[in-house]
Amino acid sequence: MENKLKIQIWSDVMCPYCYIGKRRIETAIEQFGHQEAIEVEWKSFQLDAHFIASPEDNIYDHLAEKYRKDKDWAIEMVENMTQNAKNSGLEFNFDKAILANSYHAHRLLHLAKKHHIGNELKELLFKAYMTDGKNINDLNTLSELAQNLGMNKELVEGVLHSDAYGEAVAQDIQMAQQIGIQGVPFFVFDNKYAVSGAQHVETFVKTLERVWEEGSFGPKLTVVNDSKGDSCGIDGCCD
Repeated sequence: MENKLKIQIWSDVMCPYCYIGKRRIETAIEQFGHQEAIEVEWKSFQLDAHFIASPEDNIYDHLAEKYRKDKDWAIEMVENMTQNAKNSGLEFNFDKAILANSYHAHRLLHLAKKHHIGNELKELLFKAYMTDGKNINDLNTLSELAQNLGMNKELVEGVLHSDAYGEAVAQDIQMAQQIGIQGVPFFVFDNKYAVSGAQHVETFVKTLERVWEEGSFGPKLTVVNDSKGDSCGIDGCCD
């Protein structure tokens, strides 16, 4: 097979199911057995582009207010999500999570993608927010994460302290709207099949096998599952 089997993934750094989905698609690719023929491209998506955090914000009050539920409901929801993450080998520490706007992180991801380390930076950003309790809207934090991957400090800070890649972020979000993406993660396999949500590994493996066997990639998307579970949308997360 001459062409790469390309997987485009729309996600937001602030979306817990996007991190879970990342692990599941990675596991599926390992099981699939043609890793060298697969190319993963991360696409920007913001669950709340206008969000402005305050020092008093915490995940429990934020969810309770957003869903118009009580705090006990929010605590239970986070606990279920944390257990779901553990099943995928991830550690979520939402007690120390810092709510933030992900716009600058998405701009930095486009720079990293240009240098072929977009997947590596995506991993660090997810871990920074959901595991390590770092502020991924803080420019110094973002610069440090990028430098950990060997990126040039002056280049990184030049991007962060400008509007660079803002148009690329907007284009990704516009494309998501054109496709009809309502929640993330959202996976598009060679512009032919799509999977919505952090589905089970088996679903991803079957989709990879289906695309591989057909070997002819067309522009039309076919959603191979109709469940909106295990995903995050503009109205919040669901499982």
